[in-house]
Amino acid sequence: MKFRTDPATIRGSIAPVVTPFTADGALDLDALRGLVRWQLESGSHGISLGGSTGEPSAQTTGERIEAIRAAADEIADRVPFLPGTGSAKLEETLEVTAAARDAGADAALVITPYYARPTQDALYEWYATVAREFPDLPIVVYNVPSRTAVDIAPGTVRRLFTDFDNVVGIKETTKDFEHFSRVLHACGPELLVWSGIELLCLPLLALGGAGFVSAVANLAPDAVARMYELWTAGDHAAARDLHYRLHPLVDLLFAETNPAPAKWVLERHGRIPSGRVRPPLTGPSGDARARISALLDQAGDLTAGLARRS
Repeated sequence: MKFRTDPATIRGSIAPVVTPFTADGALDLDALRGLVRWQLESGSHGISLGGSTGEPSAQTTGERIEAIRAAADEIADRVPFLPGTGSAKLEETLEVTAAARDAGADAALVITPYYARPTQDALYEWYATVAREFPDLPIVVYNVPSRTAVDIAPGTVRRLFTDFDNVVGIKETTKDFEHFSRVLHACGPELLVWSGIELLCLPLLALGGAGFVSAVANLAPDAVARMYELWTAGDHAAARDLHYRLHPLVDLLFAETNPAPAKWVLERHGRIPSGRVRPPLTGPSGDARARISALLDQAGDLTAGLARRS
């Protein structure tokens, strides 16, 4: 939690690790710890857990808390930790956020409540409640309308950012790039904005974004981190080249619903014992596996570090 008091230092490639399950569907904390260690060794600038890639809605509250505690212990303050703590239920959101705070998280990533489709005023009240409950914990709004059926408006983000010192940023997972710009324009450069859309990660940096939470980091963590470092070092041409070289891995991740393709690849390369996803998801179909394998070949040496070494 050493980054908690200065959330502006939470920048770069924040890897949203998958949540491993055993072949019979149980939470696999040993495999999770192994993934966290690999991310740290590969140069990721931070770790997230329990966003969409982590299948939080398929876990019990207790399992989510167990996973957060295990990840925080493994990270041990070496990089920022931003676990996802939100849900469709306020009580669960508060319980998981409290557990993340106590485990040493540097910020809480709180998804907009899904399915209910609240109004903008209702979204404001939702986040205001969380912010008031945890005044010393930085809160990051998580906007992912493709999964939640609600889009938090730039004006609502501005209200929250203005009214609460601990609402420090937003993870934007929308393909509407104009939305990114309007949020930054409404709130100013002090708002920390991360992209959750893989092909908008690099463009966001040109607008003043803080970094990205890209699922590609599950397969090529060093390359995703390097893209950020190249951009911030001023080597924009090299950063753009890497952005385009990562395209096959982006296509791979969404050959079927994320995170099933990533988990299948991680199992295949020995990074996790089982690539199981929980219902309602299923593992990749035969056709998807063929496409995933072809896309891996196209990615070339970007995935050179994927195979686990004994």
